[in-house]
Amino acid sequence: MKHIPEVTGFFDRHTWSVQYVVADPVSCKCAIIDPVYDFDEKSGQTATFNADRILEFIKERGYVVEWILDTHPHADHFSAADYLKSKTGAPKAIGTKVVDVQLLWQDIYNWPDLATDGSQWDRLFARGDTFHIGTIPAKVMFSPGHTLASITYVIGDAAFVHDTLFMPDSGTARADFPGGSAKALWKSIKEILSLPDEMRLFTGHDYQPGGRKPLWESTVAEQKASNIHIATCKTEASFVKVREARDMTLAMPKLILHALQININGGLLPPLEANGTRYLKFPLNRLVGTPWDDA
Repeated sequence: MKHIPEVTGFFDRHTWSVQYVVADPVSCKCAIIDPVYDFDEKSGQTATFNADRILEFIKERGYVVEWILDTHPHADHFSAADYLKSKTGAPKAIGTKVVDVQLLWQDIYNWPDLATDGSQWDRLFARGDTFHIGTIPAKVMFSPGHTLASITYVIGDAAFVHDTLFMPDSGTARADFPGGSAKALWKSIKEILSLPDEMRLFTGHDYQPGGRKPLWESTVAEQKASNIHIATCKTEASFVKVREARDMTLAMPKLILHALQININGGLLPPLEANGTRYLKFPLNRLVGTPWDDA
């Protein structure tokens, strides 16, 4: 393939997230994918260490930011998309199905004033939409399963799959969030693995099984050959059985109720109240799956 972007990953050890700068070496135009806005749930403090590290890298390389892209509304970290737009002027984008996630969580949060038309972003990508990063063509694949709104960005010879496929030794993403589906996840994975074998795949998390160093790049061929959930599950039924059994053992992400109210609103923090402080809102007893300790 002649369109080969330069891909740089930035690992956030607090959320095991991988953020990306994807650059066209010809034009020095770039996109930022799935950036993290720092948040400490114990103190309620926010910061921009991750985003500023990315901005410094872009400055050093002389890149110009064309896009700030999220693959889906994240459940385990805040999106820094709005902060980065304020610093670069680049448009924010996400998949068009985010409106379905907004409607779902508008009910969970009892948030009647939330705009549920996706207007918090500059562009909503539909399945098959195309765009460019400099001279490199990019297209959008619809990849539901982990969430209703998950998409994959295929940029040149690189596909950004986020919470769909992990590294082969970690398998696949959970599908038990509100709106998730193991059956839909299987179909999305099969579509991703129909890409050329040499296509580079970049995942959005790495949980470092066995304590190994963080990794985030594989290929379609490597995933088909050795992904622990794909290589052993040859049918949709067998995959769904394995995925749903695994999901039943998992607690909800510790930041899901914090993060979704930020991320369904385009990365915007809650407005300042009269005392000059921002507040998050928590619904009680709306999510299930709490692993209570035995009394």
